[in-house]
Formats: sequence, C-alpha cells, structure tokens
Amino acid sequence: MKSKIRHLIAAMALALPFSATALAASEGAKLPKAPINIQDTESLQRGAQIFTNYCLSCHSASAMRYNRLTDIGLTEEQIKANLLPEGAKIGDQMNIAMNKKDAQAWFGATPPDLSLIARSRGADYLYGYLRGFYRDPSRPTGWNNAVFDKVGMPHIFWEWQGEQVLKTEKNAEGHEEHKLELIKAGTLTKLENGKANTVEFDKRMADLTNFLVYIGEPAQVKRQQIGYVVLMFLSLLLLPLAYFLKKEYWRDVH
Repeated sequence: MKSKIRHLIAAMALALPFSATALAASEGAKLPKAPINIQDTESLQRGAQIFTNYCLSCHSASAMRYNRLTDIGLTEEQIKANLLPEGAKIGDQMNIAMNKKDAQAWFGATPPDLSLIARSRGADYLYGYLRGFYRDPSRPTGWNNAVFDKVGMPHIFWEWQGEQVLKTEKNAEGHEEHKLELIKAGTLTKLENGKANTVEFDKRMADLTNFLVYIGEPAQVKRQQIGYVVLMFLSLLLLPLAYFLKKEYWRDVH
C-alpha cells in the first residue's frame, strides 16, 4: 500500500511542471475567441471558397475530398463550377500541384498540410494567426505575425485587411512590450477595387477558420445533426413512459 502511495505522489510531482507550463502558455497567449459554428453551412461554404481560391495554391488538405463538401449543403455541380481546380475530379483529395522542392526554395519550408491544423493548433490560434499579420521590413516577405513570430508565409489577405504595424512600449521594468494596432483607416494601403473593412475581414477569417475546423473532422457535422434527431426521438419516447410511471408510483398517494 505504501509503495502505491509513493508511486502516486511521484506521478503527481512529475505532472505538476507540465501542468504549470501548459497553464502559463494558455494565459500568455491571449488569443481571440474564434466564433466557430460548424452547423452554420453558409459560413462553411464561404470558408470553402476562400480556402480553395487562396490557401489551396500552397497548402494541401489531403485528408479531405471535394465530394465531402456536399455535407455542407453544396451540390456536386456547384463544387465543380466554383471550387474544383482545372483537371481535378470530384472524388479527388484536396492536393496541390506545387513541387515540395520548389516550395522549400521559395518559402524556406514546405507549406504544411492543413487537414488537421485546427485540431493540432486550435481554432483560436488559427483565428488569431489569420488576423495577426503586420509589416516587418526585416522579414524576407516583408510580413511577420503576432501569433507566429518570424513566420515564413506572406500575408496573402493583405488586400482585404490592409496593413498593420507592431508598436512597442516600455513597461515599468523598462522592458519592451509589443502592442498590435491597426493603422488608421486613412493611411491604409487600398486597392482601387476596394478593401474589406475590419468587421468584414474578421468575418471572412472566421469563415475560413470555421472551414478548417470542419475539415479536421468532416463527419462531425452529420454526427451532430444525427445526435439532435436521436435526442428528440428519445425525448418523445421516454416522456410518455416517465409520465405513466410517475402516475403509477403516485397513484396511492393521490
């Protein structure tokens, strides 16, 4: 018995540093809350369009097939007309044609597959990352990211968001603290065809994050829908039984 207690105490002691580290990391991240709702099929459809038009040029999602997008309310005709790359088939995986060696030479690293990125990083991380690019002349691409420092990826959505800068301030101890701020709207670099305002841009990034959460487990949409139906069925089945059981138990009392 004493031996078991000693093993338990040792295991708890080993676990404490890891728990403390994880807690400190979560407190220090200060990530924005991602407005995720995988039941919002319109949001998922908008996210799918953004992903295929912008992200799929460099990033693959090899665990996802185009025909699975029918789960979010799209028909095969809509997928073929709006989302399917030239030469691809409806049952193909979401792969890219970019050569890995070329990607290594252009970006310094092969762009990761995004099939499980939301499950590994979390929706809040992705939402903060997509909104966290800022101008940094010291970087090869001219961009850096407040969530992923020294990021190799350029800001492909800058035409929508505009430019951001990372300002530094000194705290009471004299150390520099970083503060991410939007440049005033009047000084943002805009295209002639217009640019999304902050609210619109955040909504688009929320749609893209929502889609990345969805492709991490496509079956969850239908699974949740089936779950609601099962709960309704059980409620309709069990409520009458519970009512008659209650009447039987309380018959002598009344």
